[in-house]
Amino acid sequence: MTRHITFAQALESVRSRSQLLAAGYRPRDVRRGLESGSIRRLQRNRYVEGEVWSGLWPESQHRLEAAAAVAEMGGGAGVLSHVSAAVAWGLPLYRLRPAAVHMTMPTGSRASGRTRLVRHADALTDHDVTDIAGVRCTTLERTVFDVCRTVGLEAAISVADAALRHVAVAGRSYDADVVANWRERMLDRVAAAPGRRGVRQAGEAARLADGRAELPGESVTRLRLVQLGFVDIHPQVRVAGPGTSQYFVDLGVDDVRSFVEFDGASKYQDEALRAGKTLEEVLLAEKRREDWIRGTTQRRFVRVEDAHIGDLRTFAARLAAFGIQPPHG
Repeated sequence: MTRHITFAQALESVRSRSQLLAAGYRPRDVRRGLESGSIRRLQRNRYVEGEVWSGLWPESQHRLEAAAAVAEMGGGAGVLSHVSAAVAWGLPLYRLRPAAVHMTMPTGSRASGRTRLVRHADALTDHDVTDIAGVRCTTLERTVFDVCRTVGLEAAISVADAALRHVAVAGRSYDADVVANWRERMLDRVAAAPGRRGVRQAGEAARLADGRAELPGESVTRLRLVQLGFVDIHPQVRVAGPGTSQYFVDLGVDDVRSFVEFDGASKYQDEALRAGKTLEEVLLAEKRREDWIRGTTQRRFVRVEDAHIGDLRTFAARLAAFGIQPPHG
C-alpha cells in the first residue's frame, strides 16, 4: 500500500471538473463519486480519486490539499509556506493534520476568501522563495523558521531535525561544519525577529536540532530526554555486531549508561520497510540484535513507542520501569 507520494505526484493527481469529464466521467458520475467517496473534493473545483487519497499518511494527504489549492489559485503572488511548504519539502508533520493550506502573501496584498486556505501577510525576500515542482514555495530554512514558530515543540523539533538531515547527512556521514553553519543561520533569523509569534520556540528548536534522527519519533524521544534533564545524549550510536556487521542504536544516554530506542510500528507493519522479510523474520532479527547489544555493552536497553512519548510523565514512567532515572532524580 502506498503511504507517501511526492509533491510532484500530488500535482499530477489533482483534477479539475473539466479534466474529470475529459477523462470519461459524466456529470452524474462525478456527483455519485462524491457521494460514495470514490472521488474527493479538495477545493471548490479540484478533486482527487478516493483510492489515491485513502491509505496515504497525513503528510501526503496534505500534499494533495496543497496541490489543489495551488491549482485553484492559478499562480499569483502567493507562496506556499508553513506546514504546506514543509510537506512539499518532504518534511514530517508529527501528530499534525492541517485543517487548511498555508500561503504567504506580500504585505498589503488583497485576495478573495477561500475555504481551507490560510493566508499569511509577510514580506519574503528573494532568498526566502524557491521553486518545487514548478510551484513557488518558501525555502527550506524559511519553511523551518515559520513552522517552528507556529506548531507545538514536538512537531517543531521533528521538522528541524528532518531539515538538518536533508542538508547535513549523507549515508552515515554527518557534516559538523554544515550543521554549525545551518544552526548559525537559523539563530540569525531568530535574532532578527524579536517579538514575533513563537520566535523563542524557533530558537529552541534550532539549538536542539540534530539531523541524525531518522524518524519524528526519535526526535521527540530525544526531546523528552532533554526535558527530563539528561544531557549526555548521542543519536545513532554505532555498536560492533557479530563478525564485521555493525548495529546502530537510536539514542545513547551516557548519563546513565543506557540505550533508548524508538520502536515505530511501521517497521513491522509496512511491507516495504520489511524489505521482503516476514514479520516473524523481522522480530527475530530485532531480538538477536537487542540481545547482542545488551550483552556486549552491558547497558540498559529500553524501547519506547508512540504511546510512551506523548507526554513527559508517561515517558518518565516508561524509563523508570527499566530502572532509568533522570540525573536529578
